[in-house]
Amino acid sequence: MGESFDMEFDFDDLEEEAKKGKSDDDFDVDDFETSEKGVFEDVKEEPAGGSVKGQGISTYADIVFCIDLTGSMSPIIENVKKSAIAFHDELVKYLGNKSRDVEQLRLKVIGFRDIYVDSKPFEESKFFLIPQEIDEYKKFVMGLRATGGGDEPESGLEALVKAIKSDWTQEGLKKRHVIVIFTDASAHKLEKDVSGLVSGMPKNLDEAEIVWCAASQDTDVKLDQQAKRLVLFAPNSYPWSNIAAEWDLVWHEICKGGAGLDELAMSTIYNFLANSLL
Repeated sequence: MGESFDMEFDFDDLEEEAKKGKSDDDFDVDDFETSEKGVFEDVKEEPAGGSVKGQGISTYADIVFCIDLTGSMSPIIENVKKSAIAFHDELVKYLGNKSRDVEQLRLKVIGFRDIYVDSKPFEESKFFLIPQEIDEYKKFVMGLRATGGGDEPESGLEALVKAIKSDWTQEGLKKRHVIVIFTDASAHKLEKDVSGLVSGMPKNLDEAEIVWCAASQDTDVKLDQQAKRLVLFAPNSYPWSNIAAEWDLVWHEICKGGAGLDELAMSTIYNFLANSLL
């Protein structure tokens, strides 16, 4: 079983730690992983040379937002876009509250629909250096439209693989490679694409996990195994529940189908990502 960060049970564990004399302020989501029994264990990550905290080691952060652009997202896509645009300013605020900063921040967006229905199933940007390229980033995000997709499932798995194969930064002693999925739908199984509609895809979910773990010979994968994080705002359905249970370094906020994502408090996202960058 992979390590995961599941908000449905981690607050109970934090309460137990608080009873031992530690306050919530002493803990970051990033400081924990689950054992095979699903119990959090304190596993502070320290790069070569010692702890990042208090030693001025710069963090280089790349974040890829995979956004469901199908018609069912229409009621909330504008809020998701506004949140993506405001991400830099809000992240700076949250990091400032923790007396932390990031040396370099790059943001990328992959919008996805359905490869079996839509003529334009993906809208993929480059990595934008923020704040230097903030205007280009905003222009790309504001151009996204929720349309098409037909009935679920959608092509969220293909979007995830595209994100994993991004051109991640290799700079810095302290890195974060973070993928955030926003979807209200299940995803097609990769084995359905027998015609090779999307090139370079794994044949099934198990092979996708191998790509995530960089255990394959795929030279396209630059994802750092210590720096990677996967954040799912998705339903409790295939493949998201499988990924949360079996892949490592995954955090799953379970969202209802349909308009369920509009219940998300973006502060939850900012707080988690701010913690993950420390």
